[in-house]
Amino acid sequence: MRLHVLHFAFCCLVLFLTGCCYSFKGISIDPDVKTFFVQNIETEAANAPPTLGLNLAEKLKDKIRLESRLSLKNTDSDIEFTGKVVDYRVVPVAPKPGEVVELNRLEVGVSILFINNKNDKKSWPTPRSFRHFAEFNNTVDLLSVQDQLLRDEIFPQILEDIFNAAFNDW
Repeated sequence: MRLHVLHFAFCCLVLFLTGCCYSFKGISIDPDVKTFFVQNIETEAANAPPTLGLNLAEKLKDKIRLESRLSLKNTDSDIEFTGKVVDYRVVPVAPKPGEVVELNRLEVGVSILFINNKNDKKSWPTPRSFRHFAEFNNTVDLLSVQDQLLRDEIFPQILEDIFNAAFNDW
């Protein structure tokens, strides 16, 4: 038993000393990659708030800054994100008897391109789609819950999916 503990400790020490790109958060960023840039995300979806893409881009910058060791750099960055909001819609769900809808669903879809200027093989050859939704009661107006749904449910999941796809090879 003691030999297994010593072996594990030795392996951890070797990983730490070699500067491997392993992280306990599960992200793996090449040690050569030190900077990132997020271009303003365009809002192309009909009916979407005009600032939706800009807000998403700022949230992506914050997530990368807070959850990685990368620094934001506007020119000659090691990795880049660019994209657009391509879908923004409200669809009815959960009809009640008599065809009255009890819930509505706000759906948001984005198309994101990831470019790794240090290792082209890690870049995405074409933009990837990410989408998420949040449901709200039909008795409330979308404008009264839109910001909260985006902030608390939709953006966090889309950002997590983008982050994982870029840094975890998911």
